Amino acid sequence: MDRDGPVREVDPLTTPRAASWQLFRHAPMPMVTILQTWDITGLLSFGERKRYGLTRLLCWCIGQAARQTEELYLLPAGEKLLAYDKVGVSVIVAARGGGLCSCDLPLSDDLSSFAGTYRTLTRAAAETGQDHTLADRMMVGISPLVQYELDGVMNFYSGVYNNPMFFWGKYRREGEGVKLPVSFQFHHVQMDGLEACAFLQRVQETIRALADG
Repeated sequence: MDRDGPVREVDPLTTPRAASWQLFRHAPMPMVTILQTWDITGLLSFGERKRYGLTRLLCWCIGQAARQTEELYLLPAGEKLLAYDKVGVSVIVAARGGGLCSCDLPLSDDLSSFAGTYRTLTRAAAETGQDHTLADRMMVGISPLVQYELDGVMNFYSGVYNNPMFFWGKYRREGEGVKLPVSFQFHHVQMDGLEACAFLQRVQETIRALADG
């Protein structure tokens, strides 16, 4: 669904998000969080066979689903609504010298190509401790806290960073299966719960399709 063209400001009242813009742009807490548990048994096995890390695979699956989600091409920014022609994913990286940085990643239909880009850019971000930014696309944030057991991460609103965000911790083995609790936070102007759940379903369908492929 990616298109070619610049980022541009649009009149919110001419978009499908007009009603939510009027209702939620001045809300004290406009963020919504949905908690889910994903079955990643097949995805983990696929990654072990192909030697791809789980975070890398999940970033690709989230990105593929994001590209099919119309609401994710719009982003509220203060009193503006921005329209993007591309989406990407932005993963939080631990810097070698301490601290955190963000690494914006372009998307690709080809998993191998994306995996190579992921490896190159995240390594560079970790080594330098500097953010890698792609300003021409709407970013879905990803914060993997894989050292820790988490049930969920609830709403955070800075008033500056309005992008949707995924959080997860350690996966859990349950019998012969593997489950991953996931938190998905989004700005209510950008999407409603119905659209958010449809997006999450697309992510899970992409996970299953990749694992079965």
